[in-house]
Amino acid sequence: MAFLPRGAVFLSNFIPEEKIEEIKNAADIVEVVSDYVLLKKTGKNYSGLCPFHAEKDASFTVSPAKQIFHCFGCNTGGNVFNFLIRHDGVSFPEAVRLLARRYGIDLPVRKMSQAMREQISEREKLLAINRMAMEYYHWNLLHDSYGKKAMAYLKKRAMEPSIIERFQLGYARDSWDGLRNYLQNKRVPMNLMEKSGLVIPRKSSTGYYDRFRERIVFPIYNLNKQVVGFGGRVLDASLPKYLNSPETPVYSKSKLLYGLHLARNMCRETRTVYIVEGYFDLLALHQYGVENAGATLGTALTAEHIHMIKGFAEKVILVFDGDDAGIQASLRSVGIFIEKGMQARVMLLPRGHDPDSFMRKYGLEAFEALADKSSSVISFIMESAQKKYGLSVEGKMQIIEALKIPLASIQDMGARNGYIKEIWERLGVKEYDIREKVDAAAAEMQKADAAHRNRPAGHIQQDDHSKRPFMKMGRQETIGSRLERQIIAMMLQYPEILPDIIQDNVLDHFGSETLKSLGNLILSLKNEKDRQISNLISIVDGDEKRNILASLSIREEMWNRKGCRKVITKFIQNSPLRYSVSLTEQIKAAEKDNNQDLLFKLLQEKQNIAVSNERQKQELTK
Repeated sequence: MAFLPRGAVFLSNFIPEEKIEEIKNAADIVEVVSDYVLLKKTGKNYSGLCPFHAEKDASFTVSPAKQIFHCFGCNTGGNVFNFLIRHDGVSFPEAVRLLARRYGIDLPVRKMSQAMREQISEREKLLAINRMAMEYYHWNLLHDSYGKKAMAYLKKRAMEPSIIERFQLGYARDSWDGLRNYLQNKRVPMNLMEKSGLVIPRKSSTGYYDRFRERIVFPIYNLNKQVVGFGGRVLDASLPKYLNSPETPVYSKSKLLYGLHLARNMCRETRTVYIVEGYFDLLALHQYGVENAGATLGTALTAEHIHMIKGFAEKVILVFDGDDAGIQASLRSVGIFIEKGMQARVMLLPRGHDPDSFMRKYGLEAFEALADKSSSVISFIMESAQKKYGLSVEGKMQIIEALKIPLASIQDMGARNGYIKEIWERLGVKEYDIREKVDAAAAEMQKADAAHRNRPAGHIQQDDHSKRPFMKMGRQETIGSRLERQIIAMMLQYPEILPDIIQDNVLDHFGSETLKSLGNLILSLKNEKDRQISNLISIVDGDEKRNILASLSIREEMWNRKGCRKVITKFIQNSPLRYSVSLTEQIKAAEKDNNQDLLFKLLQEKQNIAVSNERQKQELTK
């Protein structure tokens, strides 16, 4: 695969174990997870809102001592590699490379044979193609002859060289095949060019042409600072004014915000993020010092956007143009914040201004003063609806209609009642009339949630656990008995008990094959370092076992020898195997004494136990 930079690649089977160990030791899981989740110190650990399922209470825990994470809501857990694999959808070697780059660790580089090229994942190939395209477009912009017109346009928009460089802005020439030829010279396969969205197949003939032509190009990055897509703006009044990459295996506009990869640290410091609608709006904010900002990519804000934002900030300020279109865009977005329990305010700019023009005319101080006067989402909806419908009897009913769903989305009944009170005081409408509408909307939402939860197996049900973060949910928590899970937990946290586990053949009494296999794995590791939970998680196969290990390790329990022996004794005494052995001995004695009545009863009991055990196994595998 000669199209990859410098013709080299890192592959999992060419990364020595000692390098992986070095990266794991260098990486701080709290530091890495903090790039995605807003963590707060809680005792020895850190907690935050789980990035893997929707919730309003912090059930996601990170242990710096054990270098693992675990969510008590959705039972997801693992080490720092597993976090990146699960969160970003990357492969293991890609996770290794991300961490190596972050912590300045050099990885071996090898020239690729044909066999090696075939091992590279499609995702990695597309990211490499995007990177080359970004470099091509940026070179065009900086070239004296090719980029002269585009650079003049950027100067007209008051874009400083530092912003152009920081965001790696580029230019797509007025050519049907400039990028295509460039990538072909790099030996990029045509099918991958098409899959990246950078070229489009011709309808009337064979071949392909460039998607972006004669446009300013904005590379779009994910949170790992990898180029996943592009946006392009024309230099004149041509339509469409803006053009974005299509959805690809690495690009989804509903999950990305332009510029957020450079905004995370400032968002975390200020606990606030500004959301704007366009590329130049975002660049203008950064240029004037408002670096805690991101921009939507030609779509309204989604629940996925908000879920991502909650990892960096506690408050969102939506910055919209001061025209009718801007107001309508605001109304489409604000309800999602209420539903997701996030503090949000709406900032409308004066009519005729967008963030870019406002900043250029009035500057940072005026922008911050306007942000201080921003409205809460409910107040904004109410004021907008009042302007639209007026205060006639019919108008008041329309205002309530506009407010009922956002109000029904508020789970905190005290807050909901407070807003209802504010509305009837302002509108002079009976509280009962407002509450009846809101309660009906809430009932409909609950009905929809119930239908969502009762979907057939195979459907993802992300919201089921959001209000019950510490309940035992998911199959991981139901695997094995409580005592079996306790024994695995003490084997992990109190290795001094391992000789007793071996001596008493404790694992032979386990009913859960999954837990038994984990116990045997722990016993097989003679080196104490190998038994460290972050290393153990790397060894086991499958998410289920990793989640179990993380769940049983994250809880801090004060084990000692006396407590461990008590659990072992209780477990063996109540073990079905122990009872089965005793029953077998009784059957043999009855046969020897030729006691047919007793023998029949004992055999019947043995059969009942076998049926019961089989039923339990079937329940566990559902």
